[in-house]
Amino acid sequence: MAWPKDLKHGGQAGLRLDPHFAPANMGQGELEAVLLIKLLKSLLFLAAMLCALATQQAAAQTLDTVRERGFLICGASNPLAGFSQQDLDGRWSGFDVDLCRALAAAVFGNPDLIEFRSYRGEARFAPLQTGAVDVLMRNGAWTTGRDIRYGARYVTPAFFDGQAFLVPQSMGVVSAYELDDVTICVTDSNGEPEALDEFFFSNQTRFRPVVYEDIADLATAYRAGLCQAISASGRQLQAIRRELPEPNLHRILPERISKEVLGPVVRNGDDQWFKIVRWTIFALINAEEVGVTGLNIDSLSAARTPAVRRILGIEGDFGTALGLRPTFMADAIRAVGNYSELYDRHFGPQTGAAMLRGQNALWGNGGLLYAPPVR
Repeated sequence: MAWPKDLKHGGQAGLRLDPHFAPANMGQGELEAVLLIKLLKSLLFLAAMLCALATQQAAAQTLDTVRERGFLICGASNPLAGFSQQDLDGRWSGFDVDLCRALAAAVFGNPDLIEFRSYRGEARFAPLQTGAVDVLMRNGAWTTGRDIRYGARYVTPAFFDGQAFLVPQSMGVVSAYELDDVTICVTDSNGEPEALDEFFFSNQTRFRPVVYEDIADLATAYRAGLCQAISASGRQLQAIRRELPEPNLHRILPERISKEVLGPVVRNGDDQWFKIVRWTIFALINAEEVGVTGLNIDSLSAARTPAVRRILGIEGDFGTALGLRPTFMADAIRAVGNYSELYDRHFGPQTGAAMLRGQNALWGNGGLLYAPPVR
C-alpha cells in the first residue's frame, strides 16, 4: 500500500494522526494496519445499515402484497378446539379464525377474503419469515426469547392463559387451593411439573404427579382413572374437556399457576401492518367496552356518544393514516362482533363446555383485557 509522503514521515501536511489515536512511536506497518481495520469497520457498518434498510423496505409491503393477492393468508399454531378446528367439509372455525376474519374485514371490507392455514407445533415462525402467511393469530406464548428472535414481533395480547387444573365435578372442589393429596396428570414440558411443585409447596399441600410426554396422553389417562386431575394450560384443558363424553361433569378451576400471553405475531420491520393488526384487535375490545356489537352496529349511525362515533368512523378518520378506510374498525366489528361476542361464540355455554372469562374479562370487570381508547 502506498501512503502519502507526508504521512509516511510524520509530516504536518495532509492526513495527520490524532495523538490520542496512536502512540507516537507507532511504526509504518502498525499504522497501516490500524487504518485498514478502521476502514473495514466503517465498510461493515455501512453494509449492515444498507442490509437493514433493504429488509425494512421489503417487509413494509405487507398491506400492498395482501391487496395485490386479493385475500389475507392467516395462520395459527396447533389446531385446538375452540381456537381453530376444521369440520368435515374442510371449513375452519374458531377464535383464531374469527380474528383473521376481522382483519380481512378491516383490510378489504369482506371477512371472507382469507385463506386460513394451521401449523403443527407449539411455536412456528418460519411461515412468517418465508412470507407463507401474513399474520399468525396464535403462536407460542409470548416470551422474551420469542419476541427478540426469529424476525417476528408480537402485536398485542388477545388471550390470557396459564397452567390450570381440570377436575371432575364429583370431587367437590371449586378452587385449586382446595386440592390436597391428589394424583395429577401433567406433561414433562414448559416447566409444568416445576410449577406444580412450587404451587403445592407454597400451599403446604401434597400431590403425586403422573408424567407423560404428549398432551393427548393426559386425557386418556384421566378417563382411565390413572389420575384425579389434569394440569395443563387452560386452552388445552378446554379442548380436552370438550372431548370428554359428558363435559359438564368436569370443571376447569379458575386459578392459573403460571402466566401465558397469546396474540397475533407479524414480521419485524413493517410498522404499518403491525398497527393495522393491533388496532383491529383493539377495535373489538373497545367495542365491547362501549356496547357496540355486531347486532346493533348498523343502528348506531345516529349515536351521539363520541367514543361510539369514533369507532364507527363517523367522527375522526383513523383509517387513512394506516392505508385503510375510515370505517375499518366498524367493518371488523360488523363481521365478527366485539370481543365478548367472539369469546361467547367459541367458549360460551352453547359449546357445551363453557369456560369462564376470568383473566380475559375487561379490565373494568376484574380481568386483564385492555385497549387504548380510540381518539
